[in-house]
Order: sequence, then C-alpha cells, then structure tokens
Amino acid sequence: MATVMAATAAERAVLEEEFRWLLHDEVHAVLRQLQDILKEASLRFTLPGSGTEGPTKQENFVLGSCGTDQVKGVLTLQGDALSQADVNLKMPRNNQLLHFAFREDKQWKLQQIQDARNHVSQAIYLLANRDESYQFRTGAEVLKLMDAVMLQLTRARNRLTTPATLTLPEIAASGLTRMFAPTLPSDLLVNVYINLNKLCLTVYQLHALQPNSTKNFRPAGGAVLHSPGAMLAALVSPSEWGTQRLEVSHVHKVESVIPWLNDALVFFTVSLQLCQQLKDKISVFSSYWSCRPF
Repeated sequence: MATVMAATAAERAVLEEEFRWLLHDEVHAVLRQLQDILKEASLRFTLPGSGTEGPTKQENFVLGSCGTDQVKGVLTLQGDALSQADVNLKMPRNNQLLHFAFREDKQWKLQQIQDARNHVSQAIYLLANRDESYQFRTGAEVLKLMDAVMLQLTRARNRLTTPATLTLPEIAASGLTRMFAPTLPSDLLVNVYINLNKLCLTVYQLHALQPNSTKNFRPAGGAVLHSPGAMLAALVSPSEWGTQRLEVSHVHKVESVIPWLNDALVFFTVSLQLCQQLKDKISVFSSYWSCRPF
C-alpha cells in the first residue's frame, strides 16, 4: 500500500484506469460468473419431476455403515422432505428384529436443506439486483455486496456442515419418533439430519436406571451424536406423575451419500473463493480510491 501512495502522477493515472476498469468491467464479469454457479447450485435443490410442473421427484437412499449391521433401511427424499422411511433394527440383547416405517400420511421436513436453499436464493437475489446496467462507483460498494453474498453462502454451507446440537429430551419431543407405524417402543429415540453431503439416521436405545443405582445422574447436554451412557429424565407416562431416569445403552448410526448435496457444497466453495478474490483485488486500491467516485 505504501507503494501505491508513493506512486508518481503517471503511475497513479495508470492505477486509476485499472481501478476504473475493475469497477466497470471485471466486477460485472465476476457477478455473472457467480450467478451462473449459484443457479446451478439452486437447481440441485430443486430436483423437479419428469414434467415441468410435476411434483418433485423421489430419491431412495440405502442406509449403511461399515461399523454395524444392527440398523438397515431406506429413506426416500423428495426435495427437502423425507416422504418415506423403512427401517429394520436388530435389538442387541435378544436379536429381535423390529421393523418400522413412516405412516403414509406423514412427511418429515429437513429444515437444513430448506434453509440452505433459501440462503442460495437470497445470494442470487443480491447479485441480480446489480445487473449490467448498474454502475459501481466505489470499491466500498463492491466490498459491501461481496460481504452480503458471502454471508448468505456461508450460512448455506453451515446449515449442511453443522447439524443442530440437540439434547435427548429435544430429540424425544421433535415429533419424528411419532411419525412411524407401528409406534416405536418407548425405549427408542430416532434422529435424522444432514451432515455435509450425507443423510444420517441415528437410533438410540434407552434403559431405565434403577432407583438404587450408584451412578451419578447427570442429564446430557446438547450434541449432534450422543454416546452410550448419556442420561436424560423423562415423564413416566402421560397419565402418571413423576420422572424416570434413563440412560442410552446403544447408539446406531447409518448414513447415505446424497450426490447433489456434494455438488452444492462444491459450488458454495467455488463461489466463496470468487468473492474473496474480487475483494482482494478491490482492497489493493481501497485505501486510496474507496471513497472516490468514477
């Protein structure tokens, strides 16, 4: 920056011309590129049916894990909602096989996908408001736009890469457990979430702590994935007063890769890099020309 400030009048004229070209030409070229990339990302979340006005197509994802065969199943994703679930659970203690599936009238909204899509749409909206006819007059104006777009893209990425941390009572109260038929046993909790490009299903098996247990009862805090030994207090039943102390005895996690989420994450990364590169170019001139209109 000291070099810029010490430049001769001729050098300053050259730099001024370069900055003018950057504001009037290269900025819009980068904005067009960003819009093209983000429209591709947005299409990954749309997944239309065979007809242009048809329903969103369904995708089946087979769940698996290299570490366990206790849980197997298929989840059906339709846009940002789980429309079907078919899960088999082998109980560790007696090898009893439990089968449960979504009730036909139920769907489970995956808020992470919906939020990520909304943030992408907001980023596209911000870029579209600065079309070819718009003239940027200061570097600060470009930096402000890039910061706003990057904020939306970072939020979109974070919604996919950072699942919510939930307590066990929050998982129990989420309503997902009541989506299944037949009704899940009271000693099972189920959670579904997105982690990066994967659709994850976690099944928690619980057992009651005996009143004379010497274990120090300490309810677990929020976590993406709880471990065996995590504890919670729950109502004995809706018709009875009092609480029951429960402990997680087994945790089963299975997952499946969603290819188009991987595509979306790549588009987010490339877009953020383009934004940062443009910011860096603007910043070279910003201390001298950020408040000078062209």
